[in-house]
Amino acid sequence: MSGNDRQGSSERMYEIKAIIRPFMLDKVLHALAEMDDVPGVTISTVRGWGRTRAAGAEEAGEVAGHQVAEKTKVEIVLPASKTPQVLAAITGAARTGRPGDGKVFVCEVRQVIRIRTGEQGTHAI
Repeated sequence: MSGNDRQGSSERMYEIKAIIRPFMLDKVLHALAEMDDVPGVTISTVRGWGRTRAAGAEEAGEVAGHQVAEKTKVEIVLPASKTPQVLAAITGAARTGRPGDGKVFVCEVRQVIRIRTGEQGTHAI
């Protein structure tokens, strides 16, 4: 592979971080799996509070004297051209209409490097 091939595309890339209700994960993953060319997904269990401070949340617990809700974080890095479609899939699948449905954050990614091959940019996603 030449040095130019390893550089990858110059298309902008974004990271989507969605904090959702744990029981909505299957629905979100199904919506993403139905889409063409969605790169990998990272899933984590997280805890925290929002504006309501986890009051009344089914998944609530206590950490260091603070009420926190257990949530699931879904992270995806993808080319900018796919971002609107992935955002629509996540928000549509994760919405219950009740407080605590979560948030989605979109951040620009300046660089991606595939460790195994040295590929960079969108080719490394």
